[in-house]
Amino acid sequence: MNTRDNGPDDLDESVIINIDPETGEARVGETEQADQPAPSAPAADLLAQVAERTADLQRLQAEYTNYRRRVERDRIVVREQAVASALIELLPVLDDIGRAREHGELTGGFAKVAESLEGALTKLGLSSFGVKGDLFDPTIHEALMHSYSSEVTEPTAIEVLQRGYQMGDRVLRPARVAVAEPEDAPASDDN
Repeated sequence: MNTRDNGPDDLDESVIINIDPETGEARVGETEQADQPAPSAPAADLLAQVAERTADLQRLQAEYTNYRRRVERDRIVVREQAVASALIELLPVLDDIGRAREHGELTGGFAKVAESLEGALTKLGLSSFGVKGDLFDPTIHEALMHSYSSEVTEPTAIEVLQRGYQMGDRVLRPARVAVAEPEDAPASDDN
């Protein structure tokens, strides 16, 4: 009497299923394939189930990889936003340091503290822009005054009223400037 129950289908124990480690797909090896008869219906069902489970596993692995990438990208964005928010709050302090430096009031220990602060902010990615003579670019400049001049050939910042700051490619504050345009004879409608 056989006390062993293989289940309702009584599967043949000689069926060997190999999984390809590179693709994860079920396969029958070349030597085994030649030695074995064609798979029976239950074995074919098993092969189909293995292939289906393998495809599900591959799909889940791809979804997890995409999830990890998205989470890492979101972390970077949140970090950049937090740093940018902190830097924006420090811009008035940098303006005060710049004014003190212009008036010769930044001396001694305060000069060292200012240099340390500016160095730390530079390490965080903060950079200033906007100097006299820059061509006016409305994406990074804010025109507070406007005039005409024969000394310029294109709209130009002739005076920087407040420096602009950026972190990487992101403009935190535009440079506030006085702009001069070339003097052109205004078109008259005397007709």
